[in-house]
Amino acid sequence: MTYRSLFRMFSSDLAIDLGTANTLVYIAGKGIVVNEPSIVAVNRTSGEIIGCGTEAKEMLGRTPGNVIAVRPLRDGVIADFKMAEKMLNYFIQKAHRRKSLVHPRIVIGVPSETTEVEKRAVLDSTYRAKASEVHLVEQAMVAALGAGLPVTEPSGNMVVDIGGGTTDIAIISLSGIVYSRSLRVAGNEMDEAIMNYVKRKYNLLIGERTAERVKIEIGSADRLEKPLSAEIKGRDLIRGLPKAVTLTDDEVREAVSECITAILGAIRAALERTPPELSSDISERGIILTGGGSLLRGLDEKIRQETGMPVLLAEQPLASVVLGTGKMIEDFRLLRKMALN
Repeated sequence: MTYRSLFRMFSSDLAIDLGTANTLVYIAGKGIVVNEPSIVAVNRTSGEIIGCGTEAKEMLGRTPGNVIAVRPLRDGVIADFKMAEKMLNYFIQKAHRRKSLVHPRIVIGVPSETTEVEKRAVLDSTYRAKASEVHLVEQAMVAALGAGLPVTEPSGNMVVDIGGGTTDIAIISLSGIVYSRSLRVAGNEMDEAIMNYVKRKYNLLIGERTAERVKIEIGSADRLEKPLSAEIKGRDLIRGLPKAVTLTDDEVREAVSECITAILGAIRAALERTPPELSSDISERGIILTGGGSLLRGLDEKIRQETGMPVLLAEQPLASVVLGTGKMIEDFRLLRKMALN
């Protein structure tokens, strides 16, 4: 066994994809050890954590008055500093099987248009969660790395990472970002659009879990060959009683159409700003889609129609960011090239 593989076996270094919807944690040599929703359930009175991750998601919209389920991140950045710290601490402890003396080095991906104040919030929360060193990297860059793109070569690579809170678009060459844009329109915005549509059209109030389920089951960016429908239940706003309605794929597509248009517009703008040499590389290699939002039916085809470029879905779209971040903790020379801090 080489020194390097021995080091990796006992390493406590972590790569974290701190997402608005889900948090994934990767340990060098072990792979992804945590993949849970970015939600914390808290007792309002005592401030005590009742549950984190999957356990807390089950409580969304179903908690008694003294318990609240909180999403500490909004639009890819920390919205609730205290809760983010508690959630990070929980996930770090879980990754290390509750070993309290571990102080890992941590690499975290952040959206490309994150302000200095927002970066500082991520750093402070992670240090408070007992990290010994924290390195920030651009989400789009690590998503490209995790999707297997040759980011260190002198050729153009384009990645579109559609997460829960943000859509990150980047043109990458020679380990650097030629152009990047972070759009605060992604999966959560689509869920919100479905909730608003159902409220407007049917006077029916539904929760975010229901909206997300509908998006996954029958949502699409383009017309489907075979029509789909799903029954949803919520509260009738006029009578105040429980009610069920059936939604069609056409209705869900209409609900999310503005979000899709905004993402397509940002992709077109990125291609317009790309240097000609890199444009020809992208037209050969195609646009790589990563993130949970990229799994929306027909989205790849819609982007293909709009741009005329080949569009490919990453092999593991949901894990691309954390896999790319994981490559950074296994190669600190690469990290030194790409770290933002």
